[in-house]
Amino acid sequence: MNLFKLISDIEQVDPEFSDRYSFYSRRNLLKFSSNLIAAGIPAIIAGTLNKALAQTTTAPSQAAIDVANFALTLEYLEDEFYRTGLSTSGLVPSSDMAVISQISKHETAHVALLKSALGAAAVAKPTFKFPAGTFTSYATFLATARALEDTGVQAYKGQAPVLINDKSILAVALQIHSVEARHASEVRRMLGLKGWVSDTTNTTFMQGTVNLKTLPNVTGISDDNFRGAFDEPLTKAQVLAIAAPFLG
Repeated sequence: MNLFKLISDIEQVDPEFSDRYSFYSRRNLLKFSSNLIAAGIPAIIAGTLNKALAQTTTAPSQAAIDVANFALTLEYLEDEFYRTGLSTSGLVPSSDMAVISQISKHETAHVALLKSALGAAAVAKPTFKFPAGTFTSYATFLATARALEDTGVQAYKGQAPVLINDKSILAVALQIHSVEARHASEVRRMLGLKGWVSDTTNTTFMQGTVNLKTLPNVTGISDDNFRGAFDEPLTKAQVLAIAAPFLG
């Protein structure tokens, strides 16, 4: 019996298990595993799992629900954008078809995950509009994809502080955030750009409450490298201003 795996499985069901189950207890469980197995460890594990499953799940706050619906709206937009691009004859070249198709599948999955997490609280898909030329020029299509993906990454980051106490919604957001970052990097590569965002005019260099320029031992680090090392979080208002041209 692999007790490391069993404990890991319990922690998957109950993320706070490791906090309640001290390292000392965990160490002794592993140390005396052979004795515990002889004494009927399956019953012990079953009881622990039942206790984990019985933990009361706190409903997400309204603020977390609002953030998740905000994210869902952006995912709706990206999902429709890629679907439309793929269905436009001759737009996406065969050399990029596999990548764009995969990104599109990801966005569809993101919509499904957020809707599942929100349940009845999920907002309906709004009507979107796309600027003229979005789907007539592949260069414009990719430039739009870059704007949407870069904004999405920064939007998720900007809303993280709101979700810090809503673990279920935060977990969903983090699953999507990392993949959106991969999308942004890949689209930038397709445009011949760096995979990270350094081509901005940001001069605040703030990450949370920390000003990166005031950190010790940062002499010689250029502004461009600072921008590339940390994505700038965007507020909801900033994201909505960027998304405004797409909202019907």
